Amino acid sequence: MDRRTFLRLAGAGAAALALPRFAIASGAAQDRPNVLFFAVDDLNDWTGCLGGHPDARTPNLDALAAGGVLFTNAHCAAPLCNPSRAALMTGLRPSTTGVYQNDQPWRAAPLLANAVTLPQHFMAHGYRVVGGGKIYHGAYPDPPSWHEYFPDQRRNKPEDPQPENRPVNGIPNAAHFDWGPVDVDDVEMGDAKVASWAIGELARKHDRPFFLGCGFFRPHLPWYVPRKYFDQFPADKVRLPEVKPDDLDDVPPVARKIANPDGDHAKVLKAGQWRQAVQAYLASIRFVDEQIGRVVRALADSPHAGRTVVILWSDHGWHLGEKLHWRKFTLWEEATRNVLTITVPGVTRPGGRCARPVSLMDVYPTLVDLCGLEPRKDLEGTSLLPLLKDPAAPREAPALTTYGRARHSVRSERWRYTRYDDGTEELYDHRQDAAEWTNLAAEARYEDVKKDLSRWLPKTDAPDVARPKAGAKGKAKAEA
Repeated sequence: MDRRTFLRLAGAGAAALALPRFAIASGAAQDRPNVLFFAVDDLNDWTGCLGGHPDARTPNLDALAAGGVLFTNAHCAAPLCNPSRAALMTGLRPSTTGVYQNDQPWRAAPLLANAVTLPQHFMAHGYRVVGGGKIYHGAYPDPPSWHEYFPDQRRNKPEDPQPENRPVNGIPNAAHFDWGPVDVDDVEMGDAKVASWAIGELARKHDRPFFLGCGFFRPHLPWYVPRKYFDQFPADKVRLPEVKPDDLDDVPPVARKIANPDGDHAKVLKAGQWRQAVQAYLASIRFVDEQIGRVVRALADSPHAGRTVVILWSDHGWHLGEKLHWRKFTLWEEATRNVLTITVPGVTRPGGRCARPVSLMDVYPTLVDLCGLEPRKDLEGTSLLPLLKDPAAPREAPALTTYGRARHSVRSERWRYTRYDDGTEELYDHRQDAAEWTNLAAEARYEDVKKDLSRWLPKTDAPDVARPKAGAKGKAKAEA
């Protein structure tokens, strides 16, 4: 991204007036800023700006983050697609709604049947609201949330080309737990089609403010992306995550069961595919970074650049062998930490980095605040506007992540405290133990720390929302 593009996106110039501030004051729909709303699936902290892996290359995402505020301690509401996205888009936590798993239709929750989603709230305030790609979990799209959708309201994800002779990695009976290059151009990939659609939307003339949702599927499994991205990360040179072989010895039995070291991790080791998997994940991230860059450049070259809020978030993190675990589905740092960056012309300054713990639950109230919409009292997050103005501003609340009913993890600036449904616990001191290798929960000297953090746990845990019949359940899991 060249300097001109960067400066335009960052709002560093006379054109970058304080649009959100006067929008709030006037309340006029035509004066409100636009929103470009990026969602990225399964992206952990393996980005240049977050430094999660030394071989990661994400120049476009890094430039976007450098143009506003990057939240370096952001966490999801749930470490899996459906409940994470349902929570962000409705503003209600899994413990409030009962949507804990991927196979629970979120509109079937009593509290969510008539919930006003984030895009619906923008509709109600005169916005043109359109989306493309993966915003909601694939099995449960929500047509009422959008005026238009790409490819369509029921099929939110364009198809991807696949290699022949699958599985490529030689791991049998692993469904979409596969990786390998495809010999196609970018334009044939589903995410590239979503990016092209979003670029077309940005090129349009708009007679009212717009909310443009742009959802990218990669780096979700299977990791099939064009070969040129694999070539950037030779498998024999990629560095593996640091893993402690006895890492699960001090965690509760329920946590060890969740990690399931005899599952994916054992299969990857047996197949000799660890380096190839890391290569494929890095390649998939690099591919989606290129698609992000295409859309960001289109915005920078459009008339909308100086009056558009840009937010990019990933729905949760991802394990690649840490804790002897793969995929998401845990309450450890690798699964709960996500990417979150926000650029607001006239509010954020380039280069902002905020270390306060924040949550994806904060996205809905933040965008309401920035765009001058009527506040919603039912939202369970907190606006990030004070931190967008001053990334060092105080913030008391930690981030809360829930995985399954009555299983929660609280992440403060220093600590992670986790309590499972059987009462067992984990406690990690991130000042001394960023990898969460040493569980301190059993040490008496930390009782006050646990007591302080436990006050942020939910007071109630809603019953699980009913699952659909087996066929739909299988579809939901297949898209997880």
